[in-house]
Amino acid sequence: MAGDDTKKSTLRSQAWFGRQDKMGFYYRSFLKNRGIPQDQFEGRPVIGICNTWSELNPCNSHFRTIAEHVRYGVLEAGGFPLEFPVSSLGEVTMRPTAMLYRNLAAMDVEEGIRAHPLDGVVLLMGCDKTTPALLMGAASADLPAIGVSGGPQLRGVYQGKMIGSGTNIISMSEQLRAGEITLKEFHEAEAGMNRSHGSCMTMGTASSMASMVEALGIGLPTNAAIPAVDARRNELARMAGRRIVQMVAEDLTPTKILTRAAFENAIRTLAAIGGSTNAVVHLIAIARRIGVDLTLDDFDRLGRGVHCQVNLMPSGEYLMEDFYYAGGLPVVLRDLAEQGLLHKDALTVNGRTIWENVQDAQCWNRAVITTPEAPFKPDAGIAILRGNLAPDGAVIKPSAASPHLMQHTGRAVVFESIEHLHHAVDDDSLDIDADCIMVLQNCGPRGYPGMAEVGNMPLPQKLLKQGVRDMVRISDARMSGTAYGTVVLHVAPEAAAGGPLALVRNGDLITLDVKAGTLHLHVEEAELAARRAAWTPPAPPMDRGYTRLYVEHVLQADQGADFDFLVGKSGSPVPRDNH
Repeated sequence: MAGDDTKKSTLRSQAWFGRQDKMGFYYRSFLKNRGIPQDQFEGRPVIGICNTWSELNPCNSHFRTIAEHVRYGVLEAGGFPLEFPVSSLGEVTMRPTAMLYRNLAAMDVEEGIRAHPLDGVVLLMGCDKTTPALLMGAASADLPAIGVSGGPQLRGVYQGKMIGSGTNIISMSEQLRAGEITLKEFHEAEAGMNRSHGSCMTMGTASSMASMVEALGIGLPTNAAIPAVDARRNELARMAGRRIVQMVAEDLTPTKILTRAAFENAIRTLAAIGGSTNAVVHLIAIARRIGVDLTLDDFDRLGRGVHCQVNLMPSGEYLMEDFYYAGGLPVVLRDLAEQGLLHKDALTVNGRTIWENVQDAQCWNRAVITTPEAPFKPDAGIAILRGNLAPDGAVIKPSAASPHLMQHTGRAVVFESIEHLHHAVDDDSLDIDADCIMVLQNCGPRGYPGMAEVGNMPLPQKLLKQGVRDMVRISDARMSGTAYGTVVLHVAPEAAAGGPLALVRNGDLITLDVKAGTLHLHVEEAELAARRAAWTPPAPPMDRGYTRLYVEHVLQADQGADFDFLVGKSGSPVPRDNH
C-alpha cells in the first residue's frame, strides 16, 4: 500500500487529481461529467493523446480511428487516456505554406502538455509538418512521449502503372504544360493517385519524417512504412498506448532518447533511404530544442559516402507500400549497423536498443531495398554546399538530381519572387536556355514568409517543348520531399535577410560542384559590395499577429528555422497553482 502511495505522489497528474480540497473537487468533478469513476483519478498515469486530426488535413483524416486504438492500449495497461487537439498542418491545403505554422503548432503542443495534468503523451503525426512540430513541442516539455505516424497511402495506380503522390503530380503537370497529355487524362490520374487514407506514399517529407521517428527511437519499430489502412497500423497504435504507460513508470523522457547518437543515426538513415531535404531543417530544430547542437556540418560529415539503398520515388520507382512489404526501415537500419554506420546502443521508446530492435530484420525484396554492396545509388546522401553564394550553407539531394548537372556552370536567370516566376517563366521572350541556372529570391523563412516548397521551379514551357526535363535551380526556399531535379535549396542566409542570393543578377555566372561541395557566384567582391550597398530589404509581409512574430524571431534554415526564443532545454515543471 505504501508503494502505491509513493507511485501516486510521483505522478505529475496528482498535483491536480490527488488533492482533497476545493481545487481537487474542481479538477475531478468536471471530468466526471463523462461518467469517469473515482478510481481513475487515484494513481493511474494520465496519458494525453495529442491528435492532429482535421478534415482540412487529408493525410491525417483517419486519426480518430488511430486515437481510439491508442486509447484501448492505454486502458489495457492501466492508464487514464485523455485526448486533446492541437493545430493540424496540412501541406496540401494551407497557404502560404504549412511550414509557416510549424513553430506555432510546436508551441501549441508544448504549452498543451505543460498546462494539463499529463504524465505522458502519445503523439499522432502524419502530414509533413505535424511530425516535427509535435516532436519539437514534446521535446521541450520533456514528459514521456512516443510518436505514432499515420502511415502512407496505398499505391497510386493509373493506366495500369504505379504513380506516386507529389512526384507524378509534378511530372504530369509538366507533361500537361508541354502538351503531351490531355486535361482529361490529367483529371483521371488525380482520381487514381490518392485512393486511401494516409500521407504521401512516395519517400516525401511525411514518409521521411516517419522514418526519422523510427530511426531516432522515439517511435516503435516498423512505424515508418505500415500503410495507413493496414490493420497493423492500428495494432502499432495500440501497442504505443500500452507502452507509454510503462514509459511513465520508467520516467523514460525524450531527452533520454533524443541523444546526439540518435540524431547521428537519423542522419545516416536519411541518406540511406534517399529522404527529403526538409528533414535537414526539422532534425536541426528538434535537436536544438533539447540542447543537441546539430549543424549542417554533421549532415555533410555523416551523410557523405552513405549509399542510397531504397529504390522509391522520387529517386526511384517503387512506393512506401512496397517498402513495407520488402521489410521496411528495420532492414535499412540493420544494414547500416552491419556497416558500422549506426550507434547500436542508442535507446528507443520500447526500452530496447536500436540494434536489439533490428538485428533479426529480413529483406523480402532486394529490388526495393538494395544491398549496401550493390546500392540503388552510391554515395547519394544529402549533400551540403558552401561558397560565396551560400556562406552558411545550402542543400541538394543527389539521389533525385541529374548526374550531368552535378558539376555545372551556367548563366543566372533571376526571379525576384514567386509571383515574378509565375508571371515570367512561360513568357516566350524570356532569355533562357537549358544551360542557364534559374535563381529564385525572397522565398526563405522571412521572405515568403515560411520558406515554402517552391524551390523546384517549373521549367519554362518553351524548353519543355524542346524535351528539357531538368535544369539547375537555386533558391532560399524548400521543395517537397516528393519532388526531384537538380535543385539547390535552403541557401543561407536567405535573400530577405541580406544574404548574397539577394545580390545575384541576370547574366551572372554560377558554378555548382556537388562533389566539391561548392556553390560559387562569379562576381568580384567589389561589385558585390556595391550591390549590397544599393540593396534594400523587402517590406515585411505582415505587420501584426503570428506572421509578424514569425518574421521577427525565425532563425535561418541552417539553424532549423525555429524561433530564437525556443531553442534550448526547458523541461516541464508543474505550472503554478491557480488557487
